[in-house]
This record gives sequence, structure tokens and C-alpha cells, in this order.
Amino acid sequence: MAIKKIILELIERNVIPAEPSEYKKLSGGTVSELYLLKVNDLEYVLKLNDPAVTEPEALFLDTYEEVGLLPKILYVAPSKTYIVYSFISGSTDYNGSSKKEVLKELAEGLLNKYTAVSSESGWGWVDSPSASWQDFLRNEVSYAQKSIGSLLGPADHQFVADLVGKVEASTESYLLHGDCGFHNFIFDEQNLVGVIDPAPVIGAPSYDLVYAFCSTPDDLTKETFDYAIHWLKERPAEIYKLVLIGLYLRIALCCKHHPADLVLYLKAWSEWLKITGNATRL
Repeated sequence: MAIKKIILELIERNVIPAEPSEYKKLSGGTVSELYLLKVNDLEYVLKLNDPAVTEPEALFLDTYEEVGLLPKILYVAPSKTYIVYSFISGSTDYNGSSKKEVLKELAEGLLNKYTAVSSESGWGWVDSPSASWQDFLRNEVSYAQKSIGSLLGPADHQFVADLVGKVEASTESYLLHGDCGFHNFIFDEQNLVGVIDPAPVIGAPSYDLVYAFCSTPDDLTKETFDYAIHWLKERPAEIYKLVLIGLYLRIALCCKHHPADLVLYLKAWSEWLKITGNATRL
């Protein structure tokens, strides 16, 4: 079995001190394989994935190794087929947590710690960059439109496409988490204690905050978002455009994976059109 061979390699390279007393497969990885290794009182996560995915993830964790909300990367296989990082104890169940406070903790604990990086190699997905920030958003919106189809009318699709063209071009680029949703947050006693499974993006920090805000169908209100954005250091002038784009992208994800949430997202879509003075789209 491949896992046993990897464990032997980890012992030989002094990544773990001894044979695990227990290892078990964790749920949650859609493409990756995740294992929890227990060695004495220590716990490690072993994550197997395609090198094109593992390398950007390792880059993100290495770049922000001092950020307390992120797991500590301990080893990257030379083949880039797996990584080992520290285990963050808690649960992805956020019931009872305040969305406002979670977003505040996210902004203060992670997003405000992002550092500027060179955009010479492109914007958007680290493993598949676009020429500009707008090109990245345009590609995401175009892909989303195929999933949404007739659920929204042609005018709505064109409206979002036009919005992307009006998004302020980012002058500084940052290395972002990229999949910064509540499904990748770890909670302990309703407090945010960890953020896992990055899919790194080169872009603006506000992208990750909007992504997090839109990642659950509850509290998709202007009040909640305004409270959250208050804590973000890097704020674009017309942030509400990104909220509409974020909701559009989330509706597309719901069409494919969470159809039960569509009613709430479509309601939020209508409300945010009113908030932004685009009620005529309804």
C-alpha cells in the first residue's frame, strides 16, 4: 500500500519521529487523499495530490508560515505528490458562530497578513495564470455562465460580464488562499482557529473576503458585509461590484453541487441588485 511506503520515507527523513500508532483516512478531499497520522501525542496531516495542485498549496503555506490560522508545512515530497503539515484540531461545523465575527477574524488573522508578490507570471490561479486580474475574473464568469444557464436571464449574464469590465484593475498583486470559504474553516467553540486547503490565486485580498462572505447562504446582507470589509486593510473603491460577481460565481457552484441553497442565493442576488441600484435588472 502506498501510504505505508510514504510513512517509511517520512521516518527515514525525520519528518515524523516514529511509526504512527494510528493512521486514518479523512473525509473532505474531492481530488486529494487525506490521512491523519498519530505519533505519540503528535498529529500530522498527510495530503496526496497531483503535483500541479500540491506545489501551489505548499508555496502558500510556506509563504505564510508565521500566520497562526494556517497549518504549518513540515515536508514536501521531492516528487510534489504529497505534503505533510500540522493538524489543526476543531470542526468545520460553524453553527452558532457569528458570520460577522468569523469574517472579522479572517480579515485580521489572515487576509491583512497577505504580502505583495510579483504578477510577472500572471494573475489568478497560480497553476494556470491569466494575463490580468480582469481576464481571470472574465474567465471565471464565463465558466460560471455555462453552469447557470437559463436560471438567470440573458440580461443578468450580460450585466455580470459588463461588471467585470468595470472592476478596478489591481495595481498590487497578493498571494491569496483562493478557496477561502467556510467549508475550509476550522472552528473551536464557535471561534475561527484554522483555514485549510488553499487553491492559491494571485490577486486582491478583497477577493478572498468576498469569497468567504458568499460561501454560505446565511447572512448575505449589506450590514454583514459592511462590517466585515471594515476590518480589511486593502479595500477597492467599488467593492459591491465584487460582491455581485461573487454571488454569481456562487450561484454557479450551487447549480452543480448545492442545489438546495439556490433559493437563498437567488434571493440575495435580487437584494444586492437593489443595494447597488440595479433593481431594473429584476
